[in-house]
Amino acid sequence: MSEPIYLLTIFLLPVTALLIFGMRFVAQMQQAKLRHQSDEAYRQLAERSIAAQAETAAALADLKTRIIAIEKILKEVE
Repeated sequence: MSEPIYLLTIFLLPVTALLIFGMRFVAQMQQAKLRHQSDEAYRQLAERSIAAQAETAAALADLKTRIIAIEKILKEVE
């Protein structure tokens, strides 16, 4: 066997293993970044939902006080 072919076969396996490890590492890093972005989007959505719920609760409380006032006026008119 010639020397270049011998050296190629010796280094081919470790280089292949390193290449596979590197590709898996890059893929996992990309997945982690995408997962973080997704989690951040869900967190922002939850914050907006909580704010909207608080706003709706405040509007409902205001509506309730207005209805009570209207009922009071209607009872006085009767």
